[in-house]
Amino acid sequence: MSQIPEASAEIREQIDPDAVRERVATVRRRIEEACRTAGRDPAEITIVAVSKTFPMQSIAAGVASGLLHFGENRARELRDKEKARPGKLHDGDVIWRFIGHLQTNKAKYIARHADWFDALDSPRIAEALDERAAKNDRILPCLVQVNISGADQKYGLEPEDVYDFLDVCADYDHLHVKGLMAMASYTENPEEVRPQFRRMKELFDGYEAANNPRVDMDELSLGMSTDFEVAIEEGSTMIRLGSSIFGPRHYD
Repeated sequence: MSQIPEASAEIREQIDPDAVRERVATVRRRIEEACRTAGRDPAEITIVAVSKTFPMQSIAAGVASGLLHFGENRARELRDKEKARPGKLHDGDVIWRFIGHLQTNKAKYIARHADWFDALDSPRIAEALDERAAKNDRILPCLVQVNISGADQKYGLEPEDVYDFLDVCADYDHLHVKGLMAMASYTENPEEVRPQFRRMKELFDGYEAANNPRVDMDELSLGMSTDFEVAIEEGSTMIRLGSSIFGPRHYD
């Protein structure tokens, strides 16, 4: 049974290509302004369109608006979407990123269908992904997830454990850590989470990646629809946007 969501009339309207194109244009203007404030180049910022729970029409609309990266948090949904529109792993035109917590028994879907895994946060998951990636004769790019908010319900490594974990990643021949990812505390005032973003940038800059052949500090994935300008000002290279691109998400 396919795990791709159905497109209701309401969803079809909000992911109409013209509507998505307009939202993406607005996002790009906001990125430019944040970069201007921080003295950065907007070309440094990658947009990950969080397409979880949205139908395939949303991917087509995103691509038509110039987007390349799409984020999913359900392994079987990513599998089915990637089969419908192959990612770079299979010579397709998009990059599929798994951005959610992963159960080890679903690592096979990530190894076979995800271009990137953006939520690596334990040796147990690393071992499962490394084993599956080896069976698929590939090296899986990953981001290590950090629990920067300190919330009990959030996944991710504690900040003080990040460097030890990165050192352990040297043992995994089929994983390649490309940076860090974190979700800040939810707040209506983005300024309240600036210290969390700043702490992430310190972690990002402080690791001696040159000493570890399996780690490159290329990407710092911070910021979502509610706080991405502050994240960019504090050094984020990658922002994850759902409602800012596809409109409100409707859960069953």
